[in-house]
Amino acid sequence: MGGRMELLRTRHAGVDDVDAVLAFWKEAAEGTSISDDVAGVTRLVERDPEALILAEHTGNGGIVGSVIAGWDGWRASLYRLAVHPDHRRQGISRLLLDAAHTRFLAAGARRTDAMVLVDNELGQSAWSAAGYQREDHWRRWVRPLSG
Repeated sequence: MGGRMELLRTRHAGVDDVDAVLAFWKEAAEGTSISDDVAGVTRLVERDPEALILAEHTGNGGIVGSVIAGWDGWRASLYRLAVHPDHRRQGISRLLLDAAHTRFLAAGARRTDAMVLVDNELGQSAWSAAGYQREDHWRRWVRPLSG
């Protein structure tokens, strides 16, 4: 690809990236998670150093996209696919998903899924364009854990 894609690279996030990732998500991600704090993101990258994939400019190192590619040995799940509003519609989501899919295939995953907010029409459009299909016969059940 030519143009702006040549100025981008993907890499795995580290502990030193946590503050920048949280700031990026406040600007680029739809909704929030109970794990959107320093402790939660630090725990993620320490437990699985390949899970949080970033897209960034090679020149200034600024984060323009992210995806969490969670693999537990059984399921391959995607979370927090986000692209900075100033950089959307440039193939960054595809670049991030390609990196996640490569990770999953190397680990032996057979399928991946993603959680997308019902009201996030932009996100639903991006997932659909990437070949994902909505499965209405599933419902997500949650229970907050208190310590």
